[in-house]
Amino acid sequence: MDCLLLPKVDIFISSLPLSNFQLPQKLKIVGFTIIKDALLNDYPIVEAIRSILPVVDEMLVSVGQGDDGTLELIESIGSDKLRIVRSEWDMSLRKGGQVLAVETDKAYRQLPADTDWVFYIQGDEVLHEKYHATVRASCERYAKSPEVEGLLFDYLHFYGTYDYVGDSRTWYRHEVRIIRFDPAISAYRDAQGFRKGNKKLRVKHSGAVIYHYGWVKNPAQMKKKMKNVGRFWNEEEAWNKMLASGDFFDYSQFDSLSRFTEPHPEVMCERIARQDWQVELDLSKKKFALKDRLLYWFEKRTGIRLFEFRNYQYI
Repeated sequence: MDCLLLPKVDIFISSLPLSNFQLPQKLKIVGFTIIKDALLNDYPIVEAIRSILPVVDEMLVSVGQGDDGTLELIESIGSDKLRIVRSEWDMSLRKGGQVLAVETDKAYRQLPADTDWVFYIQGDEVLHEKYHATVRASCERYAKSPEVEGLLFDYLHFYGTYDYVGDSRTWYRHEVRIIRFDPAISAYRDAQGFRKGNKKLRVKHSGAVIYHYGWVKNPAQMKKKMKNVGRFWNEEEAWNKMLASGDFFDYSQFDSLSRFTEPHPEVMCERIARQDWQVELDLSKKKFALKDRLLYWFEKRTGIRLFEFRNYQYI
């Protein structure tokens, strides 16, 4: 094992009182996530957590009350960085995914006070290992720039199988996943992102991409998940209508997709190898209304997404 080398210090330091000399403070990045019914809904939560463990110094996981074995699944990760807390979700907070924001804020308030940056990852999101050093470097770069309140990530949204990604306005292109630790920051809407009071966070780009796998399941499991989690967003009548719908999700309900041919994150390899279904989708079909067709055409030629909602302020 190599020796730990301290930073080089000029000789004149030795003439200073010892009490005036301090080694540079180590940057502290803490990850966190919330999860409930991971096995019931087939979330890749273990992959999500493992994907950011090399980047963070600690990892807090808030596990919602349940009996499907989610707690034991998280415990099986076996990392010394892991800290597990329990939480009881208030399922009366149904409208617009409010309960997800409440639980995210509850977990956020349990992070260590000496945290510098917070890495929030959702249960169906994964960071590719090729971005580990980039993300850590971005945190170091902006550590002493208080005007930077968060770091932005690009997104790849997989759909149907691991071979297709959404490439239309249906899918958000960016979101904030690293925030400067600040008690004034809280989850926004259904915890898709964060706000500081009513203000959007001022952000720089992280240089990395989040791989989102929330729409990759066999058709029966996808529909089962939609029925289970629909209660987080829908009122009673709408949820009951969902429960009464068929047992298989129709993956032909897309407006535009493209094929993905690059390597997936290593933590996803075992899950991908277990894929036991196949969905063949015709990528030549673009199912747009006229307005959306024109906006799609413009974006593909310019890289500009007109009228895009941005839950952040890029600086």
